[in-house]
Amino acid sequence: MDLNSKSKRPTNQPFYKPPENKATSSQIISEARTSLRSLGTKRPFTPRDEQRHLFPSSTNRNPESRPPSSFSLNSRHFEGPDSRPVSGTRLSPLDYAPPKPSAADLENILPPKPPASDPNRPIQGRRGSNARHRVHTQQSVDSAPVKDGAASPSGFGSLTDVSAGGELMPGDQPVQRAHSGPKERTPILSPEEGGFGDGKELSRRMSASISSPPTSAGSRGNREGTDSRVSSGGSRRSSAGQTRTGSAGRRDTNDNEEFFTQQVAPLLDQIAAINKKKDSDQLSVLAGDLYSLLEDNNCLGKHFRQRSSVLKVIFRLLDVEDTRLLLKLARLILAMKVTGNNLLQVCKLVFKIARNEKNDALFLEENILNMLLDTIRSTDHVSCCEALIYCVGAVKFLTGNADILKRLARLDCVKVFATLMHNINKTNKENGKIGDQFGHILVQLAAALRNLADTSSGRDRFIAYNVVEGLAQLMESYPGDSDLMLYISRIFSKVTLHTDCCNALAEMHGCYKSFVNLLKRHLKKDDLVVRLCFVLGNLTAKNEQARQRLYQEKEGMDTLLAVLKTYDELDAQGKDTSSVTSSVEEPESKDDINKVEDVLIKVIRVLANLSISEDVGPFVAANEQFMSCLLGIIERKDVGESEELILNCVATVNNLSYYTTKQSSLVQQHIAIAESLLKLVLTNNMEGMLEAARVFGNLTRHKPVRDFLSKQKVDEIMVTLLDSGNREMVFIACGVLINFMVDEENRSLLKRENGIAKCIEVLRDFGREDWQLSATVCKMLCNYSARITSTTDMFGVAEARQLSDLLFEYLDRDSALATCLDAEEEAEMQEYIQETWENEFCPVATQLLRRIESHQSELEPLESPG
Repeated sequence: MDLNSKSKRPTNQPFYKPPENKATSSQIISEARTSLRSLGTKRPFTPRDEQRHLFPSSTNRNPESRPPSSFSLNSRHFEGPDSRPVSGTRLSPLDYAPPKPSAADLENILPPKPPASDPNRPIQGRRGSNARHRVHTQQSVDSAPVKDGAASPSGFGSLTDVSAGGELMPGDQPVQRAHSGPKERTPILSPEEGGFGDGKELSRRMSASISSPPTSAGSRGNREGTDSRVSSGGSRRSSAGQTRTGSAGRRDTNDNEEFFTQQVAPLLDQIAAINKKKDSDQLSVLAGDLYSLLEDNNCLGKHFRQRSSVLKVIFRLLDVEDTRLLLKLARLILAMKVTGNNLLQVCKLVFKIARNEKNDALFLEENILNMLLDTIRSTDHVSCCEALIYCVGAVKFLTGNADILKRLARLDCVKVFATLMHNINKTNKENGKIGDQFGHILVQLAAALRNLADTSSGRDRFIAYNVVEGLAQLMESYPGDSDLMLYISRIFSKVTLHTDCCNALAEMHGCYKSFVNLLKRHLKKDDLVVRLCFVLGNLTAKNEQARQRLYQEKEGMDTLLAVLKTYDELDAQGKDTSSVTSSVEEPESKDDINKVEDVLIKVIRVLANLSISEDVGPFVAANEQFMSCLLGIIERKDVGESEELILNCVATVNNLSYYTTKQSSLVQQHIAIAESLLKLVLTNNMEGMLEAARVFGNLTRHKPVRDFLSKQKVDEIMVTLLDSGNREMVFIACGVLINFMVDEENRSLLKRENGIAKCIEVLRDFGREDWQLSATVCKMLCNYSARITSTTDMFGVAEARQLSDLLFEYLDRDSALATCLDAEEEAEMQEYIQETWENEFCPVATQLLRRIESHQSELEPLESPG
């Protein structure tokens, strides 16, 4: 069948096959090869910090409001067990001064009198002086233990510290030692329970009032601090209940005392003796033995009654300089679940050790990493914010070590950090305002997550624990924290290179507003802007929804153009952003790309990717400011020095030249664009020639452009490129020549420059490997032979014979597809090859072969005389 006879196209038009409604795999690949393309680029370079700091050197944080990175630390910074309890909440002083109470008022505020042991027994007289004496002579909590059955000097049972150095956090109960004296005092309740807290508070309150005599409250509770209290109705618990509870408490206490006296106390004495000799090696061994002993007997934590005695000994050792010993001691302190100031100081200690990378190997010993993660997991981010800053900061330092990073990944460090991040986001939402102090924690956390993203399981855990969503929420909450935004942008730069994380971020509608806001807010901060643009380029490379949402975002397009204009002006002035920003990142080498150019590359890539969308592309192409910037960069820069920037600009122009609507800014600039790209065709840069040829493939659809380029001998250059060994270059050159062959005055060039023979060689070399390229060659020859009268005159005798033989061979299915079907190709690839051969090559090749055969002369040419 003569396809040419069925065509309704004029013979002077190029041979275009309109796309089918049904998109086959061959058509998809064909369109991807010949039309719009997303741009790729390398991830922005992130230099390795020479020193470990709490915050980056370029931080804009106020030194007075941020925690220090350097500090002195010794045993005096840790509080002993006689320190006052703290609630964990810092209260502001009240301006109100209450009036002095009268005697009647004082009587009304006294605590209720406990009932006598016998309800029918008359109330005894007051003994205020004795009561006060008992309180003031109460035994301190760090004095020698009182054995069961022995009364304390004050008549009260001795108190045992239940938190670090006497610290009492909400939820901790003061524990009363079992006492066998005739009468025991009413249990002292913590302030959180509505009581007076420690002995000092009780002393102060009793000094201001007249106390009642203590009454027996029965046996004390068990080791967890459960008290036998008098009920509101005045009745006591049953005597049987008192006996059972008291007996259990005594047995626990006896076991506890026996373990401490026989095993722990001798080891503590040995540690104290060795400490006087300053033998760090022996102390390290003993510290490990102490940890193992307490761990084996389940005595690590707040429930251990002699915990304060152990901590006192440990605190005295903290003036040593041996790092291994200090880390072992820190492990013991953390295992004891200290809180308040002691938690802060031990976190500072670990931070100080981790700051020196020479100590990294020590953190691979024993279970110190587990202890740090457990501390982060169990510490309240509101009341212990500063402690978390140093603890997370220490882990951040350690993630810079490859071996430790793998260990942390196995310990599921990502989950610990994700939980902390989500808790902070939740607290900010519940409070209705952003906690600035949380930002210090988040900077450390984000820096650590940046390193954890590189681990083999990092991306999967980022998805499983909603890390991407949590970070996007932080972008919205802390836009002014440039340190935090920089670390988050670095994380996104890594994870959005992968489809799963990229899609997770692209589906968050609010992230586009955050990106636009950050670009506007930190326009001159190149290290942040370049990464934000890189992430947006990743989102818009393959996601159509991302293209539309970014373009539809308020001020989205204007902001991207503002970035382009700002850095284009800096580049034109020859300025580097180091003179206008606080960035201190140094290039890895002299060959590294200029920071201004890097921003231009990334933002141009975003705009090029936006133009891929058929809904957004026409509006991008209509923006004259954008096209002017692109052409200015192409004309100003040299492809040898700024290759990636030039190639991105030309590829963007190619995308924009695809749209030929009346609103397109290219309609009036076709000649200017062609003229700007001429220098690339004449260079030795193959990539530059390839990109320029792609643009010419779109522009040569217009007659004025073809005439201009023909005068510049671009058509001759395209014929010459048919000899290129680069298959893609040959494909693009054929595409440009298809359009040139529309004009009859340009057709003679092909034969004159030996183009027919070159086309036959292309078919012979690449025919069976690339049916799309073979189809393009046939289209060009169809346009060339549109007014054929003689095959010999049009192609030449030898060329016509060779061409017809090749076409006949390639149109035979068994011959053409034998290599494909016999090879061990995947089924999908075989399907693509067959579809391309059937749908693209066969129709045009059949037309060309019949045209050649129908115009052959029946007369044989005469041989030259011998």
